[in-house]
Amino acid sequence: MSLVVLSVLVAALASYTVLDLSSRIVSMHDGRRRTGWLLGGALAMGAGIWSMHFIGMLAFSLPIHVAYDPWITMTSLGLAVGVSYFALHVMARPELRYRPLLGSALLMAAGICSMHYTGMAAMRMLPGIEYRPGLVLLSILIAVVASVAALSAARCLNKASARGLLPKRVAVACVMAVAITGMHYTGMAAARFPPGSICGVVHGLSTQGLVLPVTLVVVLLLIMTLLSSWMDASNQRLEGSVDQLSGQMVRLAALDMLTELPNRRTLMEGIERIIQAEGAQQEPFAVLFMDLDGFKTINDSLGHAVGDEVLKAFATRLQQCVRKSDMVARLGGDEFVVVIHQLRSVEAVTRIVESMLARMREGNWHDGVSLQVIPSVGIALYPQDGESVDVLLKNADIAMYEAKRGGRGTYRFFDWSMNQAATRILKIQQGLHEATTHGWFKLHYQPKFSADGRRLQGAEALLRYTHPELGVISPQEFIGIAERSGLIVQIGEWVVREACRQLRSWQLQNIGPLKLAINLSPRQLIQPDLLQGVLAIVKQEAVEPAWLMFEITETVAMQDAAHTVETIHAFQQAGFDVAIDDFGTGYSSLAYLQRFRVRQLKIDGFFTQGLDAAGEEGEAIVSAIIALAHSLGMDVVAEGVETATQLEKLKSLQCDQIQGFLLGRPMPAEAFAEKIEGWLAVA
Repeated sequence: MSLVVLSVLVAALASYTVLDLSSRIVSMHDGRRRTGWLLGGALAMGAGIWSMHFIGMLAFSLPIHVAYDPWITMTSLGLAVGVSYFALHVMARPELRYRPLLGSALLMAAGICSMHYTGMAAMRMLPGIEYRPGLVLLSILIAVVASVAALSAARCLNKASARGLLPKRVAVACVMAVAITGMHYTGMAAARFPPGSICGVVHGLSTQGLVLPVTLVVVLLLIMTLLSSWMDASNQRLEGSVDQLSGQMVRLAALDMLTELPNRRTLMEGIERIIQAEGAQQEPFAVLFMDLDGFKTINDSLGHAVGDEVLKAFATRLQQCVRKSDMVARLGGDEFVVVIHQLRSVEAVTRIVESMLARMREGNWHDGVSLQVIPSVGIALYPQDGESVDVLLKNADIAMYEAKRGGRGTYRFFDWSMNQAATRILKIQQGLHEATTHGWFKLHYQPKFSADGRRLQGAEALLRYTHPELGVISPQEFIGIAERSGLIVQIGEWVVREACRQLRSWQLQNIGPLKLAINLSPRQLIQPDLLQGVLAIVKQEAVEPAWLMFEITETVAMQDAAHTVETIHAFQQAGFDVAIDDFGTGYSSLAYLQRFRVRQLKIDGFFTQGLDAAGEEGEAIVSAIIALAHSLGMDVVAEGVETATQLEKLKSLQCDQIQGFLLGRPMPAEAFAEKIEGWLAVA
């Protein structure tokens, strides 16, 4: 009985081995490696089945000495190995339909039966073994059923997920072992030895001497085959992980991690390839350099997470706006580049860019991002605007800044005259870094008068910049450069400190009293520690907050109105006054204007100039603004008053304060101090 159990265990181990190998081989694509595993697995499995046969023969005792013919025995071993190779080959197919599966099962069953009955014939019994036809047919039927079950199970297990695979494979191996040994013992039961039968093998192989060593060798062979399979699988997984990591590293080196667009390196290599491919024929192509307008405000006010979503949405939108053959890349931050090649004309670039900007403004997208992000675009053409990657990108960048200066949300083609403007911008920006320490900044002060134009009501501190090489730079030019570079925050702190220092100096000289207005830039307004910084300066310069008023332009105030409300109220609670500057140029909501509750509303000079027109439209608009402000408890200051007509109409409309060249231009602190007493003395 123990030998029967041993034969079943050997058959189960052999069956498990073939199931494991079939699942391994099915995923192999290397032909030589696949063949090697098929041969090795067939040898291990065939030896297992063959050894099971010998163990079963030992369990079947005869009253005579039994030996086996070596050549016939080797033939049965060859049949076992051949059947095993065929089984592995069939099981390892990626797809196995039922009709071919049945044919393969019949061939396997024929091979298994041939191996068994050839092994029986190796005893060379005299007279020959007689077989009971019914049991022989039953053994063949068992072999067929076992083959069909084995192939079907392997087919299912090869497609199964890794979870719970081991117990399934063990269960199937046990069923296969029972079927194989069942066929073997049924075949042996079919054998009938006539009385007086003797073994005709004199110097053959003895089962007594072979069973133990053969069993040990075969079991070790099967175990080694399994261990080799598992080690190979581990190596394959490791190689796969290494390949995946390597591919990921190559991918990260070539793509931008956030948007999955080509990065700077890939972009430059791509442009270089286009130059080499089209350079000989001088075929034109365009490089579009774009920067998202207002993205810094979005990032700072709503957070980097929202900013990242905006960048990803814009990247997707940009790809939808250009042709599939065009290259879209992200350089970093909010800078993107599009390369449009195979151009038929410059007009084609214009049509593509105008269509892109129009679609961006419409906001008809399905990416869940409600914010409109519109770029300023600079365009450089090959070869007239540059014949190298660096020059093309630099010139497209220069054109992009010209587009920003031209109103943003638009585009500009590069022109060589822009190089001079770019050089000037660079010099201005470099000078801004040193202006506060080298005395290149000065504050000028422009007075604000009562509506009759006689009594001084306060002054506005205005920044002036004199470059050592370029001379006087207008605020309209250098403020934008400082804003884009981020230097405006440092410059704004200098303005507050210098204004407080000058105000304190006038107070110590008994010049005044005077309320001083200071402008806040968009970058300053989004700084989380803005108020703390201002309070620290005021304390250091010994100035009372009540003598300072901070002006916020209407457009800036409405970029993040809720945050502006919080900032205004915080400044007011600290003792400062706040004014809305350039009113009428933005898009104020009346609800937010009511929530702002600022001290002053400054009418933009555009509306003031309209008072000189012959019609009544300009006067009606100014009258409405004044009435609105007064209804909300705000004083009104009219900017840009330059004519006596404007002054008289503003006075009749009950405007509270007047500011403009008619009554006083911005002037240095010394000149302003000389006139303060005269202005204050007016009754």
